[in-house]
Amino acid sequence: MQLFNLKDASDTVSYPEAVKKGLGKQQGLYFPAKIEPLEDVEGLLAKPFVERSSQILSHLIGDDIDSDKLAELVENAFQFPAPIAKVNDNTYCLELFHGPTLAFKDFGARFMAQCLSTLSADKKDPITILTATSGDTGAAVAHAFHGIENINVVILYPKGKISPLQEKLFTTLGGNIHTVALESDFDACQQMVKSSFDDPDVRDGLHLNSANSINISRLLAQVCYYFEAFSQLPEEQRAEVVFSVPSGNFGNLTAGMIAKSLGLPIKRFVASTNINDTVPRYWESGEWLPDPTKATMSNAMDVSQPNNWPRIEALFEFGYLDKSILSADSVDEEYTQLAMKQLQGEGYTSEPHAAIAYKALKRSLKDGETGIFLGTAHPAKFRETVENVLGQPISLPQPLVDCAGKEGLSAELPADYEVLKQHLFKILKSDA
Repeated sequence: MQLFNLKDASDTVSYPEAVKKGLGKQQGLYFPAKIEPLEDVEGLLAKPFVERSSQILSHLIGDDIDSDKLAELVENAFQFPAPIAKVNDNTYCLELFHGPTLAFKDFGARFMAQCLSTLSADKKDPITILTATSGDTGAAVAHAFHGIENINVVILYPKGKISPLQEKLFTTLGGNIHTVALESDFDACQQMVKSSFDDPDVRDGLHLNSANSINISRLLAQVCYYFEAFSQLPEEQRAEVVFSVPSGNFGNLTAGMIAKSLGLPIKRFVASTNINDTVPRYWESGEWLPDPTKATMSNAMDVSQPNNWPRIEALFEFGYLDKSILSADSVDEEYTQLAMKQLQGEGYTSEPHAAIAYKALKRSLKDGETGIFLGTAHPAKFRETVENVLGQPISLPQPLVDCAGKEGLSAELPADYEVLKQHLFKILKSDA
């Protein structure tokens, strides 16, 4: 698989190089040089999830990883289901929260951990995974890499701006997992990661890699569950399928659009955001005008400058998709709560992120269409919000029970790059 840097087309790499580097020159994203459609989508849809996913990823990655080895990596990563739950006759939720950290990012993070561990097995110096999280990435990455030899993980997150249970899932592990609460918002955390990759002392001295959805391995893994959702639909509902994707950093939507580029017959997509609505405003006006990030109850989507958007633009620019397949909508706090109550009225308990996707889907869905909105996190990860909105208690699943009473191990730092840099060398060089 050949990939090129969207900011510098001369910066071309193989899949292993892209996985190990994360970002290209000038903080550019790697993008496939060619996306070839699959030959037998109908045949693939009839296969089991892991077998189908192995074939999809082998088609994308090519000879860079032996097909038998790749099948082993997929089997190790995808050890939990991605079921669709029927909400009503023409609406389903793709539940992506049945993994160890109860969020969709378990798929991408675990596949990336498998790939990086395999591709870096011969390295003498430890790799440092440096990533920022607005909620769910942190836990998924931490659990995926916890205990893996020769890999350290540092996770930056905005202090006080993710749910307490989200925080406990990744700040209580210790070992090779280091967490830093920054006194700022997610965009500042993300900028700290970018600054670190631009700093040769840090990038080369600590052998940096990133596990955000900017890493191509995470993105490709997410392609697979769009096929899985489609495969579970009754045959008569597959003709006009609309996916509504709760969007923060836009990796999830990018993966869905790659799935369509491969030939999965999705009719269209809805990019669903909260009041951090840079993309919906851009899609209407043509002007990219990010506002300061606002804190909401759907905190994993509190992103004003989504990193993956250039890949979506590339899918249009290079002719893989037509812009008409995408619409964009933002849902405010009041309508988010209303959507949660509407779902409850349908007999389905949900949380703010999925509720936004549901509301945007219902605004958009036309007669004859079947809608699938993505459930990206278990409602219990937002227990306090869900209970307050719905007025009923929800029980904690076991992964949250296990960590709820543990002590967080995070350092707390100001949003100052030089302070962070000193901290990174202090904690990581002391591990060496």
